[in-house]
Amino acid sequence: MIKYLEKNNLNDLIKEGIVLVDFYADWCGPCKMLGSVLETMDLNVVKVNTDQFNELAIKYGVMSIPTVFIYKDGVEVNKFIGFKSKEEINQIIENIKMN
Repeated sequence: MIKYLEKNNLNDLIKEGIVLVDFYADWCGPCKMLGSVLETMDLNVVKVNTDQFNELAIKYGVMSIPTVFIYKDGVEVNKFIGFKSKEEINQIIENIKMN
């Protein structure tokens, strides 16, 4: 399920289960490609528009987009920058589930 951050409540959205937080911008080509992949997956995703939530991007140290943080029960367990295929993302998630 994909949710778009609408207010500064990111901590509430990542506190349970495995959640991907996708920092993106509408004008970013690789962000659009990654977004298309994420839409086909059965994952909890929170999309954060860096133009809208610039202060949050700064807080999390986002220097390039897309940047994806992966949380498990509110704790950051992984992060990747740039486009990843569905297979690569599935492998990352499987590794998280096994640990």
